[in-house]
Amino acid sequence: MAVSIALRWLRRIVVLALCAAVALVAFALFRPAPQDLPWTPLRLDQPPGVFTGRKIAALGRDPAACATLLKNAGLRFTAVPARGPTQCRAPDSIRTAARQDVLALSPVVTTACPVTAGLVAWQAHVIQPAAQRLFGTTVARIEHFGSYSCRRMYGREEGSWSEHSTGNAIDVSAFVLTDGRRISVLRDWSRDDPRGRFLHAVRDGGCGMFATVLSPDYNAAHRDHLHLDQADRGDMGWRACR
Repeated sequence: MAVSIALRWLRRIVVLALCAAVALVAFALFRPAPQDLPWTPLRLDQPPGVFTGRKIAALGRDPAACATLLKNAGLRFTAVPARGPTQCRAPDSIRTAARQDVLALSPVVTTACPVTAGLVAWQAHVIQPAAQRLFGTTVARIEHFGSYSCRRMYGREEGSWSEHSTGNAIDVSAFVLTDGRRISVLRDWSRDDPRGRFLHAVRDGGCGMFATVLSPDYNAAHRDHLHLDQADRGDMGWRACR
């Protein structure tokens, strides 16, 4: 009996050792990118990976780390102290200075720091590559409808408060290329041409940078903009992309 038990345990140990060896070999062969691993530090200059979006959203819990990340990305900004009434109390936020190569937002806007971080990564790794691929040029200006708005979702009298109520969201309406062409969500979303493909590409790519991305495909309320927010739903929280 004792020998039989010992053999069973030995087989289990051998199986576990083989599994560990296979895992190590796979890791060495495929060597995942830093942003594909949950424990690596976030850097906005690295290509996005599986955990990039969750890491950016989690910056809301660490304002100092978020500010340092933006500084390292070369963004000039002013820290804005917490503001707003109790039900719409916006935490410490970021007001960016105009710098087209890092974040080409127009007009200048104040947002929660994780939203700004998502926008910086979105511009670098999604928007500009898509513009180069489809138009042979870059985006000079990202137009928007604003960020902070003390209101409930869809402006209702009751129900959940919008992420806009704390400045944790922004609504992007159009992109202006360096040659002056303007690509509008309202006008160009449904077009079967480079303009329409560009808008769908930046929507899809944004899903890796933001906790929530809503487009005209979601409902009529979003027919003229892309809603982007950093709702913190936990380290393994669900993400909305439509």
